[in-house]
Amino acid sequence: MHALDVLGDPVRRRILELLAEGEHSAGDIGEVVQREFGISQPAVSQHLRVLRDSGFASVRPEGTRRFYALDPEPLETAAAWFDPFRRFWQPHLDALGTELARGRRQRRLAAERDSPQATDADEKPDASASDSPATDPDDPDPHTTEEN
Repeated sequence: MHALDVLGDPVRRRILELLAEGEHSAGDIGEVVQREFGISQPAVSQHLRVLRDSGFASVRPEGTRRFYALDPEPLETAAAWFDPFRRFWQPHLDALGTELARGRRQRRLAAERDSPQATDADEKPDASASDSPATDPDDPDPHTTEEN
């Protein structure tokens, strides 16, 4: 069976997602898959067998339990199959990465600009307010003017 045939099934993809987190018992996998997909335990076992037979998963017996682990080699083979097609989406992903980095840089620069201004504003009175005698901090009586 071709790797993409194996990956084409949503139940098997979900099992692989679980195995990507680490080794799981067949019972744990069955509980999740039965709950999410509403399939029987024998159906889960069939999917596990397909993953095992196609090399996507390995099994380790421990007493009466079976523990499954992900084997990355078939995933690498499937990823290599996509190589000739990457040219169709890779430039878009690169452009997205550039735009995300540009946005992070702009936010960082804006934060750096705003940070010193906030400190300066706390230390200095507003220039327009200091021109008014009513708000001059050096004037003991703000209601008097220089004409008096």
